[in-house]
Amino acid sequence: MRTVLFAAFAVILLNELPADVKAASEGVELDHQEWTFDGPFGGFDRQQLQRGFQVYREVCSSCHGLDYIAFRNLEAIGYSEDQTKVLASEYLIEDCCDDQGDIFDRPAIPADGIPNPYPNEQFARASNNGSLPPDLSLITKARANGPDYIYNLILAYEDPPADMEEEIMFGMYYNTVFDGNQIAMAQQLFDELIEYSDGTVATNEQMAKDVTAFLHWAAEPKLEVRKQTGVRVLLFTLVFTVLAYFLKRRIWAGLKH
Repeated sequence: MRTVLFAAFAVILLNELPADVKAASEGVELDHQEWTFDGPFGGFDRQQLQRGFQVYREVCSSCHGLDYIAFRNLEAIGYSEDQTKVLASEYLIEDCCDDQGDIFDRPAIPADGIPNPYPNEQFARASNNGSLPPDLSLITKARANGPDYIYNLILAYEDPPADMEEEIMFGMYYNTVFDGNQIAMAQQLFDELIEYSDGTVATNEQMAKDVTAFLHWAAEPKLEVRKQTGVRVLLFTLVFTVLAYFLKRRIWAGLKH
């Protein structure tokens, strides 16, 4: 039983190691951020998630989809049912079919997924010099060191060193975090690029952190439930272990050793 408890705690601690520790084996030096969802008791800041969604909507959504998130899922980050309906209605969804059998556009409803900016992969590549902008639904889970990697990547644009200027291919940009240092996405965030609805100052770092937190929620919307369940299981296991120990002592108390 003690082995089970130790293994469970070891898994939690391993998952919560700072990114700069885990990144050491991968040769990528990242600046670890203090995230509200770090640690076994961490959770999401709903206000931050709404700011992150605003960054995604006003900046990222022109190139990147969020295929696994429906408008109704946004209620989990603090939007009311009415707000979700209004948000959805601002998008058009291609539907089939009318009385004549034709495809038509209609306002989205909360049950619809957030529309992808491109109708298909070929169109997406043709619009981006052959590069395919990745869907962002699972991006923080699909990259090593997750949120810290995305945050650092967003802020890692620089002018290329003199000895690399000729190596930068057409349509590529120098990024100190991206593998190979050449990335097809240009720098997207600049100070005060957007105006936050809650009055927060939209610095590069603030927007990068907010949108990263939102994308981590999109990748793992049940994170808080999972952690709460894990803590309950560990507490139950601990109590059960103590009870089992005393029960064992009572059962074998009359036996001479």
